[in-house]
Amino acid sequence: MTLFDENTTVEPAPRQRWGRRTTAGAWAVCVALIVLLVISFLPTAYVIQQKGPVYNTLGTAQNADGEDVPLISIEDAETYPTAGSLDLLTVQVVGNRERTPSWYELAAAWFDPSRAVVPIDSIFPAGQTTEQRNEDSVRLMVDSQKEATAAALTELGYDVETHPSVYAVSPGSAADGLLENGDLILTVDGEPTSQLTDVSDRIAAGGGEPVEMTIERSGQEQAVEITPRQEDVGGEQRWIVGIQLMTDFDFPIDVALQLNNVGGPSAGMMFALGIIDVLTPGELNGGQEVAGTGTIDAKGVVGPIGGIRQKLYGAKDAGAQYFLAPESNCNEVVGHVPDGLRVFSVATLDDSLAVLDAIRDGGDLDALAACAAS
Repeated sequence: MTLFDENTTVEPAPRQRWGRRTTAGAWAVCVALIVLLVISFLPTAYVIQQKGPVYNTLGTAQNADGEDVPLISIEDAETYPTAGSLDLLTVQVVGNRERTPSWYELAAAWFDPSRAVVPIDSIFPAGQTTEQRNEDSVRLMVDSQKEATAAALTELGYDVETHPSVYAVSPGSAADGLLENGDLILTVDGEPTSQLTDVSDRIAAGGGEPVEMTIERSGQEQAVEITPRQEDVGGEQRWIVGIQLMTDFDFPIDVALQLNNVGGPSAGMMFALGIIDVLTPGELNGGQEVAGTGTIDAKGVVGPIGGIRQKLYGAKDAGAQYFLAPESNCNEVVGHVPDGLRVFSVATLDDSLAVLDAIRDGGDLDALAACAAS
């Protein structure tokens, strides 16, 4: 039993007050939380690059109807079985000018070696909308597929003819209403054209005089006459007709590359290798898992790409053992190679084929060029 003395007054213990340091610390934490909350809603000037889907050029991809079809299909030529993989890599961009990542997202990406925080202007140039960037990306993909096909077929001894093709006509320009997207320019003032510079050089040589072009539109040839206009281009007065050109090719066999929702030119080298593998007996890669990246032109020159560090991690996660990297990207590769992935430096299609030969035949891989610190 507990007894109480009703004559005893019980007073509560006095409340302890915070010291000055404790109070200051508490206020500092509150202010910091408020600042972080405010910052989280502020727009940023950065986007995040991270590894994207990996596609085996020797495998299948989904078409526009969602059906699995061969990524490379060839008609009018004998094809051969393949094995292993020749993977092309992609990079996903998190954010755009309409919606940039939060500071929390940027902080998380900063400490993730497979992701990169980059200035938004390096991905979305000022004045360019996301839609415009996507359109440019699709155009670059289409162009890279043609260049890759030309490089592969040329390597295999096929004759490939080239012609300038109209990609875009500027509204209100001299060519507006006379030329259309997709027109092939066969001659200018009677002289055959095979390179893009053939058109601009002959327009400039005319000094403003009308030029006659023979074009091919929907399989039919026709002649058009266009009078150039003198305009300022990069601070220099030039005679122009107001068209954007890209190289088109006349291929002796039908090569179709199926890859939806992927843009840019960086898959060119792997497309070329995949085409060569399909058109030649045996397994170009020795049945091994090989990945790579790099632009390519019709002459087989391999060029630099963006997001190579993210692509290295994408290749590793997809099971690749070997990686073909453009020589011009080597400075970005050194020190960022995931464990278990061996990287080789290539500058041409022939360099890439030499690596695959060594992998297939058990050659001396140490004798091949590798990315090293400069």
